[in-house]
Amino acid sequence: MSLPTIEKDIIELVQLFDGRISYKIEKDEQVIEYNSHDIYQSASLIKIPMLVEGFRQVEKNKIAFTQHVPFIQGDVAGGSGVLSALSNSLHLTVKDLLVLMTIVSDNTATNMLISLLGMENFNTCMDDLGMKDTMLQRRMMDFQAAADGRENITTAADIVTCLKAIHKGDELLSSSRQQILEIMEKQQFCDKLPAMMGNEVKIANKTGSLDGVSHDAAIIRYGSETVYAAILTDQISSSEESRQLISQIGKLIYDDLVE
Repeated sequence: MSLPTIEKDIIELVQLFDGRISYKIEKDEQVIEYNSHDIYQSASLIKIPMLVEGFRQVEKNKIAFTQHVPFIQGDVAGGSGVLSALSNSLHLTVKDLLVLMTIVSDNTATNMLISLLGMENFNTCMDDLGMKDTMLQRRMMDFQAAADGRENITTAADIVTCLKAIHKGDELLSSSRQQILEIMEKQQFCDKLPAMMGNEVKIANKTGSLDGVSHDAAIIRYGSETVYAAILTDQISSSEESRQLISQIGKLIYDDLVE
């Protein structure tokens, strides 16, 4: 596979897009990118490094996967997820919350993890991973904090850095990295980058969406080859237009990977 062969096609799609876009796509030493260091609202992409920190704290014996986490009413958040609609008598473990945060982007589970693990520890993890422009500054669906200027932010370049750390980095044990991949491969929101990919590839992805914001990021594996991709968009008038653009970029990656 040669990423430069699809760069022209991606640029043509980007030029027709009514919104702001940033991307970074990497395989081995090949990189194609566009404004990849521009800062965006992270939306739920911030949950990817948060997943890493969860596993780091388990490895350090600060928490255990089987540890039960109390359901605190103040953690309840709307938006994506299921916990806000369920009984607060549920007995949830750390592992349950990490999975829910990732595969259905559950905002309540995410807030519960922020309460348990500490916002400052998530930011330390991002620094340790080399995510220079990524920061968790508020809980999920905390619109007052956002209005006060405390927004969660990231870049396409930082997200690719995180994806590479998950797949082949030395910040976690190989067993932890494999478990993270397995969780991300159970992703329930697959209508963006994976939408037009076939079953030949393994896809571990995480989306992010807010009003006017639509992202996706993925580790895409085919045989011995791996592609890391992060596509970030905002200032969009149509979430469907953004979804189609991201899925078309995914199709270009897929076609070139499996040919």
